[in-house]
Amino acid sequence: MKKIIFAFALNNANFFAKNYFGKADKFAIYEYSKDKLNFKEELLNPLVETKEDDDTNEKREIVVSLLKSKDVKVLVSRQFSEKLHLVNDYFVPVLIEKENPEQVVEILNKNINWIKDELKNRNSAHMLFRITTGVLKLAIK
Repeated sequence: MKKIIFAFALNNANFFAKNYFGKADKFAIYEYSKDKLNFKEELLNPLVETKEDDDTNEKREIVVSLLKSKDVKVLVSRQFSEKLHLVNDYFVPVLIEKENPEQVVEILNKNINWIKDELKNRNSAHMLFRITTGVLKLAIK
């Protein structure tokens, strides 16, 4: 596996906010290649100006299409909605506790084999990875 593209769900202050992935102000795109994760670009969330509780399939498809167009395979956030199962055919979700993207990059670099394994060997739906002091792999329902 040569490269893996990650999308970090960040707020305007460049930190992970405790909010659903799709409610992020922007997405920081990172590429894992040559044994480390590197920042690639920043994408504004096209839905950031929409109403908080107005969650539709059309809106979800806008974000999914944007991320798929950048070849994103892994979503990284402090929180995911209960509708995560609707997009898990496209992405491996990683739930983190840290707010600082630099700390998260370090943690992901140390645990990249879990993500590689999931991308290579998954049978159907992706698993949710919860990374705190260790890695916990949970089925998405």
